[in-house]
Amino acid sequence: MDGSSGSMTLAFDLEAMRSLAAPDTVVDDARRWTEYIGIVADAPTPAVTSFARTHRIRQDFFSGPKDRETSLANVRTQFETDRYVYIGLPEDESIATQSGWEFLPIEEAADAADWELGDPEPPDSRTDTGREDWP
Repeated sequence: MDGSSGSMTLAFDLEAMRSLAAPDTVVDDARRWTEYIGIVADAPTPAVTSFARTHRIRQDFFSGPKDRETSLANVRTQFETDRYVYIGLPEDESIATQSGWEFLPIEEAADAADWELGDPEPPDSRTDTGREDWP
């Protein structure tokens, strides 16, 4: 993916993030071309926070206790960028468009950015630190 057409706020649906093999790597990659990144969900805030912590994802905004549409509307008022892009599952398109966001299905985003789809693994399980004293 390429963020060359101005500044961008990028929101991932939690379920879309759960379909990525390395969510932390995806967010690190996306930070090269987007200004703000966060995860939104209808799930309780602690579920999103737990996922982000497990995968070492630093979010610029949080979903909050509201539904996804409300969360996306709130993000638009708090973060001023040229574009607002919501990456989700195909059935999430209406949530994005009703909230004034561009929609991109996770499969298309992954294909365009060379992100690997699959069951997510925490960063520690993908790398061997080589240290016996590492938790």
